[in-house]
Amino acid sequence: MKKVIGILQIIIMMTVTFLASATEKITVFAASSLTDSIQNIAAIYKVEHEDTDIVFSFASSSVLAKQIEQGAPADIFMSADQKWMTYLIEHNVAKNKQDLLKNTLVLIAPKQSKLNHVVINTQTDWEAILPKGGKIAIGDPDHVPAGLYAKESLTNLGIFNKLSPQFAPASNVRDALMLVERNEATLGIVYSTDAKVSDKVKIIGTFPMDTFKPIEYPITLLNPKANDFYQYLNSPQAKAIFKQYGFIIK
Repeated sequence: MKKVIGILQIIIMMTVTFLASATEKITVFAASSLTDSIQNIAAIYKVEHEDTDIVFSFASSSVLAKQIEQGAPADIFMSADQKWMTYLIEHNVAKNKQDLLKNTLVLIAPKQSKLNHVVINTQTDWEAILPKGGKIAIGDPDHVPAGLYAKESLTNLGIFNKLSPQFAPASNVRDALMLVERNEATLGIVYSTDAKVSDKVKIIGTFPMDTFKPIEYPITLLNPKANDFYQYLNSPQAKAIFKQYGFIIK
C-alpha cells in the first residue's frame, strides 16, 4: 500500500510540474495610468490563450525603468513618456520602441465640488479656484511623467512657482487621483483617462496641448517569448479597448 501511495505522489508531483511548465508567464511593467485598460485587454487575450499567465507591475514609469535597469524580470515595458523609454535604450537595456498611444492632461475636483468649468490659460484666476490652504494633487514633478507634464504646462502658463507650495506630490498618477477622490486635495492634475475611470471626481478643465510635450506611450519588447502578447497590444481589438478608456490611438 505504501508503494502505491508513493507512486501516486510521484505522479501528482509530475503532473503539477508539467502544468507549471506548460503555462507561459509573461511579466508586463506598465505605467499606472494603463492599469484598467491593459488588464481588460489581458483578460480578453487569455480567453484564447489559456496557457498564458500575464502578470503586471504598475507604478510610475521612472520607478519601473529603474527596476528594469537593475535586472527586474520584465518581458514588456510600457512607459507614460518618452524620457524613461529613451533612458533604457541609451543604457542598452531596451533595443527599440514603438509609440502606441497618446493622452491629455486635465484638472479634476471631487465630484461634489462646486467648481464645474475652468478655462485654463495665462489668465486663469488660480486663487479663486484653489483657496489658501487648499492642495493640488500632482505626480511628483521631478520624477513622475504626469507630474513632469504638469510642471511643464504650469511653467509655460507662468504659474508653477506660485502654485508649488500647495502641491500634494504623489508617487504616481493614480495616487494623485486617489488624493482627490478622498477629498485630501481640492484639485488634481491627472491624465484624462485616469479621471474617466473614477466616479468620485470630475474633469473641470483641460490643459492647453501647446503648453507641454505630447503625452505619448511608447512600448518595448524585452523578451521575445512575450512577442505574441506584445503584437496583440497593437491589434485592432486592443486599440479599440484603449480608445474606450479615453486614450488617443497613434
